[in-house]
Amino acid sequence: MGILFGLLTALSWGSADFLARFATRRTGTLRATLYMQIVGFLLLTAALPFLGGWGHLADGSGFRPWAWGIFGGALNTFATLAIYRSFEIGKMAVVAPLSASYPVLTLLLSLLTGERLTPARAAGIVCTLLGAVLVARGEASANPASDNSVDSSSPDRGQHAAALRRQGIAWAITAAFAMGFMFWLIGIRIVPVIGAAPAVWLIRLVSGVLTFLVIVVSRQSVAPPAAGARWLVAGVALLDTTAYCLNNRGMQLEQVSVVSVLASLYGAVTVAYAAIFLREHASRLQWFGIAAIFAGILLISR
Repeated sequence: MGILFGLLTALSWGSADFLARFATRRTGTLRATLYMQIVGFLLLTAALPFLGGWGHLADGSGFRPWAWGIFGGALNTFATLAIYRSFEIGKMAVVAPLSASYPVLTLLLSLLTGERLTPARAAGIVCTLLGAVLVARGEASANPASDNSVDSSSPDRGQHAAALRRQGIAWAITAAFAMGFMFWLIGIRIVPVIGAAPAVWLIRLVSGVLTFLVIVVSRQSVAPPAAGARWLVAGVALLDTTAYCLNNRGMQLEQVSVVSVLASLYGAVTVAYAAIFLREHASRLQWFGIAAIFAGILLISR
């Protein structure tokens, strides 16, 4: 059953991240993240009574569950802002599989805390790291004129677009590291002391507050999304919150490393959406890298 939850997580996250591309471009990374967290928090608040209640957050267990949840929320805020920024300025076919490589760190941390590493998983780590290098290298050497979004008649515009794509890769790699540590922590510390759905509820609460503070400090607008973008933000909130709940429940039933790897297949879902609906282009070297990442993910899951 844990395997099924991991696969459903991948489907939910992949769909959420595809919608996030449009939400961030219409609303901005910070505002899209803020309202996604708020809507997700409200939805989960209404659903928690049907999901078993607030667990150890309200059973007299003291501040420890809250402390772990607050720490997880801070990590989630940073990881979410990083990955949404990569979706906003990068190519989905590139940044999605890069961010989906986070199980490498989750697996290594799990290994250090007692889980055994099989030869297949060791090979998977090598494949995933190699794939990340190829994707980044392919983007650095790509011809900006080959991208449909770049006006080849404007060198300055082409250079700016290429710089944004490189920044998108940097943000995707940053998000991968943040998520790798976060999901290891969620699996071994946060879910056991809080519960699956209550952990998501607290993480949503903390992430919403922290994102609001970042917006205020950076003196940006906190105005609600425009009417045309509200359904996108609501869709992201519903799918992303559902994915977290499925992921946490899966970690209660299966090894943290296995569920993390299966959930990371969301990158395949996002890339498929980008290829089908956006017809995004990636270089041959990048496709080799993307294939290596997914091959590594599959090996890690064995």
